[in-house]
This record gives sequence, structure tokens and C-alpha cells, in this order.
Amino acid sequence: MDLHLIDGTYELFRHFYAVPAAVDVNGQEIGAVRGVVRSVLSMIERGATHIGVATDHVVESFRNELFAGYKTSKGVAAPLLSQFPILEEALAAMGVLVWPMVYFEADDALASAAAKGAQDDRVRQVIICTPDKDLGQCVVGTRVVQLDRRRDILRDEAGVVAKFGVMPRSIPDYLALVGDSADGFPGVAGWGEKSAALALSQYSQLEDIPKDWRDWHPSIGNARRLSTSLFDSWEDALLFRTLATLRLDVPVFDTVDDLRWKGPHANFEAQCRAMGSPDLSGRAISAMSKANA
Repeated sequence: MDLHLIDGTYELFRHFYAVPAAVDVNGQEIGAVRGVVRSVLSMIERGATHIGVATDHVVESFRNELFAGYKTSKGVAAPLLSQFPILEEALAAMGVLVWPMVYFEADDALASAAAKGAQDDRVRQVIICTPDKDLGQCVVGTRVVQLDRRRDILRDEAGVVAKFGVMPRSIPDYLALVGDSADGFPGVAGWGEKSAALALSQYSQLEDIPKDWRDWHPSIGNARRLSTSLFDSWEDALLFRTLATLRLDVPVFDTVDDLRWKGPHANFEAQCRAMGSPDLSGRAISAMSKANA
């Protein structure tokens, strides 16, 4: 079997800005929800059998306690934020396993599910459906991969190295150096993508980088300046790496069998009618019939 682990937060944001606004029978904005549900159902119709969707039920997480500048819900459009619980309810009614995150983040749930799923010998491949660079740290060979569904780009371990210049295990260190504007931490002054890739291709973790810049590999330019900046900001760099490191201890499922899609629940039809998309219910029932044939 293949496991498809979907970044529901990314999908909701993507559809919110890509599809026309629409309201349900109660006047609630549901355009993005409807788009995501259609998208996930399309995956099922194309043969996906084991699916989990992670969402940020609230944007804030334990990382906000570690760093005051970490991302919050401030500035996120209210019609978008209001659709998270609706999406979670709609996907659950469709029979999809959903992980709504409060203390952790959706990325932590995806990382935990990927690590646990890869331990099962029945799993052929774990496919993490998101373009988020944070999830690059979870990629393992060709067994755990990343899929950018919008661009139809599948990235295995070699793909991570080609894109970032470092191995997956070095992605948190890489982000600590270059920063992550989406998550709200700045990185280390003077470090950019090229210098971070050069350094971490030689020294896979921050602790492996020699304290004396004269001991650095000759391929790394401006070693003296970069060394001064890094070691003057050492504690910040370690904190940023902690922020970028995904947790693997989120309770996501007992067995991969929990991710098997078995068809929609009885309340899905009513939800589809309320969203003005009664066709989704029929499609889900048809997909279930084909899966059971």
C-alpha cells in the first residue's frame, strides 16, 4: 500500500486564494473547503487507499512559547480561518482520517505519521503531499517522499539534495541558518542559501562546523565572516533549529489500517447538500463501490 499524508492547512490556503468564494445554506464561506474536499476525493478516485489529513486547527502552537516572533494567526483572513473546523468536519464525514492540531502543528502530525508509517513493512511508499520545505527533513530515500500536487513534482532524497544542496537530515540546520519567513524566524545574519548549503554539505549539523574558521573546507567562501556571525549568534541558531525540527511524537494512529478509506459516513450527503455540491456525495459512494469491487 501507499500512504498519502496531506497538508490540509496548505490545501485550504491554496484553494482559498485559487477558487471563487462561495457560501453554504447558512451563509458561511465554504469555497476553499469545497475545493479541498473535491481535491481529496479526486485522489481517492485515482486510487489512493490510505489517507490522512493534518490541519492547524489553531495557527499557534508550542513553538510560540519558544520564540515570540513565531507565526500567529494575525493577518490571516477571517473567512479563511473560519473554514478550518468546517474542513475537518467535512473530511471526517467523507471517511478520511483527520488530525486537527492545537498544541502541535500540522507539519508535526505529518512527520509523525510518515515516520510511523514507514516502519510498517506493508507500506510501499509514504507520500507527504505538500511543497513545504520543512517536510523535506522527513524524506528517506525513495520510501518517504514529498509530492507537490499543484506542480506535480515528486521529490525523493536525491530531489531534496538537488533543491537545497543538503541531505534531508540537515534541513533543520539549513533553515536555522537561512531562516524561514513563513514561520517567522530570521536565521543567522549574513548566511544565505548558498553558504548554508556549502557548509552543511561538508558538516551535516551545526555542531560539526569547526569553531576556527581556518579549519573550514576551502569550498566555503567568506569563512571568517560567516564563522563570526554564526558563533556570535550560536544560541539563536540552536533555537531556530529547534523551531524548524518537526516532532515525531504526535499521536496519529495505532496502525496504518486506521488510514484506510472505507467510504463516506451517513452525514456526508447532508454536508454536501449544505455546501451546494450534492455531486460529491454520489462521487464518494461510487468510489467506495469501485474500491470494494
